[in-house]
Amino acid sequence: MTPLLTANNLLLRAGPRTLCSGLSLRVEQGQCWGLLGKNGAGKTSLLHTLAGLRTPPEGVVFLGETPLAALSPAQIAEKIGLLLQESVDALPSTVLETALLGRHPHTKGRLFDNAEDLVIAHESLRKLGIESLAPRTVDSLSGGERQRLALAMLLAQRPRLLLLDEPSNHLDLGFQTPLIQLLLSQASDSARKTSHPSDSTSPGAAVIMATHDINLAARVCDNIVLMIGDGETLVGNAVDVLTECNLGKAYDCPIARVEHEGRTLFYPL
Repeated sequence: MTPLLTANNLLLRAGPRTLCSGLSLRVEQGQCWGLLGKNGAGKTSLLHTLAGLRTPPEGVVFLGETPLAALSPAQIAEKIGLLLQESVDALPSTVLETALLGRHPHTKGRLFDNAEDLVIAHESLRKLGIESLAPRTVDSLSGGERQRLALAMLLAQRPRLLLLDEPSNHLDLGFQTPLIQLLLSQASDSARKTSHPSDSTSPGAAVIMATHDINLAARVCDNIVLMIGDGETLVGNAVDVLTECNLGKAYDCPIARVEHEGRTLFYPL
């Protein structure tokens, strides 16, 4: 089966610094990937490259069997959804109008949102627990509510690949677990059976998320890209990559681990 996304021998730079060199990865349907590394390691730059917003000086990214460089932004947006760290500004539009922006890649020239778009937008708001905020303006929302709205807009887009930059930003601890469950549902290999065809949300999609939270990545990700610095990266299964030695090297501090109730937790010494 053709992977959703493939990166071959990527080289990324930021000024004189090399962020990664010879980076290759293969993202399959149903997988959840984590991007880890300290501030400035290049996590956001890598996400932008995988989304087609940045052209690498070396290497190529494929969406399915097609190079990203051969696709238009509209074609990429039909398949890839990107959550930026600050993706919903304090605009005067309403929450519902903003969620409907996620349907833009699928409008095919329509001037107005149709009934299906409205159903999908309302369902996305419901999944993030903010459907009651639909008539409010974005500039009246808290930071956490705006983050939920950004995620709702992404779900309304129904991409096959979700690229998430710090998805738990501004969110209360009590909402992080439901968020994890929601994201994992996007990377489920099993189609959910629903009574309404508009209630499905891209079963078989894949998730790639950049995060500062090592324990979040250890909990939910199948595979990890660990950006160590000076162009060095480790790519592989989470169990193999997330070791005290590898993490200590990436974060420039000693890292210890503890097993608790079947979960692995990492902490700095």
